[in-house]
Amino acid sequence: MQNFTIRPVRDADHSQILAIWNPIFRDTLVTFASVEKTPESLRDYIEARRANGREFLVAAEADEVLGFASYDQFRGGDGYVHAMEHTVILAQAARGRGIGRALMRAIEDHARASGAHTMVAGISGGNPGAVPFHAAVGYQPCGRMPQSGRKFGQWYDLILMQKTL
Repeated sequence: MQNFTIRPVRDADHSQILAIWNPIFRDTLVTFASVEKTPESLRDYIEARRANGREFLVAAEADEVLGFASYDQFRGGDGYVHAMEHTVILAQAARGRGIGRALMRAIEDHARASGAHTMVAGISGGNPGAVPFHAAVGYQPCGRMPQSGRKFGQWYDLILMQKTL
């Protein structure tokens, strides 16, 4: 039984999103980025996505944010207007409950309805659990860029996976 909802982010969710996301930047290899988001930078990030017709969705149980997903154009330029790249992040306690899959379906549905043709996953080689997760929701490997990301003083591969929407 699903006891969470997927909905657009609200301003009241921002502090919980920061509490989930900033430790990911700071302490993990889920992303190569290490600069934590501030309340202002998170607001700007969400507003920029929405200004481009994208969305930022949260999975919530009552008022508790369990995770979130968003997407934007994969690369700049008009040749890529139908190719998107997503971000999906879950709180540690929310993993293994189908929330990641639900967020992926919702973000893909939004992207498809907005004219996207393909969704790309850029996965850190230091995040091995992301590859089987994406394969389970229909993504296919399409490339590996050796030693393309650097974090914690080490080089990591960037693994690319793709799904036609």
